[in-house]
Amino acid sequence: MSETAQVRPDPQRWKALAFIAIAQLMVVLDSTIVNIALPSAQTDLGISDTNRQWVITAYALAFGGLLLFGGRIADLWGRKRAFTVGLIGFAGASALGGVAVNEAMLLGSRALQGAFGALLAPAALSLLAVMFTESRERAKAFGIYGAIAGGGSAVGLILGGFLTEYLDWRWTFFVNIPFAVVAAVGGFLVIREPAGSRNGSGLDIPGVVLVTLGLVSLVYGFTRAESDGWTSGVTIGLFVAAVVLLATFALVESKVRSPLLPLRVVTNRNRGGVYMSLGLAIIAMFGLFLFLTYYLQVVKGYSPVQTGFAFMPMVAGMIIGSTQIGARLMTRVSPRLLMAPGFLLAAVGMLILTQMEIDSSYVGLVLPAQILLGLGMGTAFMPAMSLATYGVQPRDAGVASAMVNTSQQVGGAIGIALLNTIAASAATAWATSHAAEAGTLGKVAFANQTAVHGYATAIWWAVGILVLAAVIVITLVNTGHQGGSVASSDEEGQEDVPIPVFAH
Repeated sequence: MSETAQVRPDPQRWKALAFIAIAQLMVVLDSTIVNIALPSAQTDLGISDTNRQWVITAYALAFGGLLLFGGRIADLWGRKRAFTVGLIGFAGASALGGVAVNEAMLLGSRALQGAFGALLAPAALSLLAVMFTESRERAKAFGIYGAIAGGGSAVGLILGGFLTEYLDWRWTFFVNIPFAVVAAVGGFLVIREPAGSRNGSGLDIPGVVLVTLGLVSLVYGFTRAESDGWTSGVTIGLFVAAVVLLATFALVESKVRSPLLPLRVVTNRNRGGVYMSLGLAIIAMFGLFLFLTYYLQVVKGYSPVQTGFAFMPMVAGMIIGSTQIGARLMTRVSPRLLMAPGFLLAAVGMLILTQMEIDSSYVGLVLPAQILLGLGMGTAFMPAMSLATYGVQPRDAGVASAMVNTSQQVGGAIGIALLNTIAASAATAWATSHAAEAGTLGKVAFANQTAVHGYATAIWWAVGILVLAAVIVITLVNTGHQGGSVASSDEEGQEDVPIPVFAH
C-alpha cells in the first residue's frame, strides 16, 4: 500500500458499541434461555424425548456450521449491512419460534436463528475490531464485549427462568424481538464502517461447502456421542467425515485465489493460541453450567429463577475481571500474563467445586468457586477477544471474528458431550460399586449422591482442561501488550498498514 491514511476515530463509535453490545447479548442469551424453557415447550407441542434435543441441536448445527461463511459474507457485503440483516433475520426467526404450533415449526425456527446468528456474531465482533483502533479505547470496548460474551449465558438462565415461570415459554423467543429492533435501528443510524475495509474478492464456494459440512459433522458428532456413545458407528463416521472434510478444506484454502479462510489468519501463532485456548476454556465452562444447573435444581431443589440468581456472582466476577482487570492492564502487560493466570484462577474455582457433596453449602462452596471462576474467565476472555482480531488486515476482520465464535461454538458442543459422558460413566460406576448403600440412603438420596459423584468427576476433567488452556497460552502467545494503534502485518514482505480512515 503506497499511501496510508491517518487513523481518525469515528465520533459515534461509543454509541455504536452500545448497539453492538445489545446484539451480542441477544445472541449469547439465546444459547441458554431456551434450555430453561425446553421442558414446557416439549409438553405444549408434544415433542418426544428422542426429538427434544433437536431444539438445541438445530441451532448449534446451523450456527456452528455457517459461522465462517457468515464472517466471509460480512467481509464481502460490509459488516454494517451483515449486522443489520442478521438482526432482522434473527428477530423474524424468533417470532416464528414464539408462534410455533408444532415440532417442525419450532425446529425450523431454531435452525433459522442459528443461520442468522452465524451472520450477526462475526459482524458484531469485526465491527469492534475495525472501529476501535486506539489501544486504551480498544481495551475498554473489548472489556465490555468480553464481559457480555462471558456472562450473558448465565443472565440467560435468570431471564429464561423468569419468563418460563411467570409468563410462558414462548416469551423466551419473543424477548429477542425488542433486542433486535433496538440494535438494528440504532446500529443503522450510528455505525459507520471504515472505508476500504471490505474484501471484494470472489466467494470461495468449494470452501463454503467443505467447511460448512465439516463443522456440521464435527458438532453433530459430539451431539451423537452424548446420546449414542463414543464408539457407535454413527459417531465414528461423523468424526471421520469431519476430519476428511476439514483437512480437504485446509488444502483447498492453500490453493485458491480468494480463500474463504485465508490461512494467514489462523497460522499466526498468537491468534492460533487464542482460538485453541478459548475453545478449551469454553469446553470447561459449558460443562460447568450444565452440572451446576442440575446440581442446584435437582439436588438442592432450587427453582429456575433461584438457579439463575445463584449464577449472578459468576457474572459479577466476569464483569469485574473483564472491565476492571483485563481492560486496565491490557495496554500495559502481555496478553499471556492476563490470559494464563486468568485460566489458572478459573481452574482453582473449578477445583473447589470438585469437593461438592449433597449437603454442601452454597455460601461455603459454590459462591467462592463462582467468584474465582468469574474473575479468572473475565480476565482471560477480555484480552483473548481483542488479540483474536488484533493486527489482522481489515479485509479479514470478519473471518477472524468468525473463528473466535467457531472456537466457542465447537468448544461448547464438545464440552456438553464430553463432560456429560464422563459424568454419566462415573455416576454409573459409583452406583454399581455402592449398590449396597441404596437401601440405607434411600432412593432419592442415593440418586442424588450418584449424580453429584458424576458431576465432581467431570469437573476434575474441566480443571485439567483449563490448565491445558493456560499451557497453550504460555507456549504460543508471545506478543507484547496491545498498546498503540492497531496495524495489520499478516503477509510477509508487507509494511504495517494502519486501519483506514472512517468514511462519512
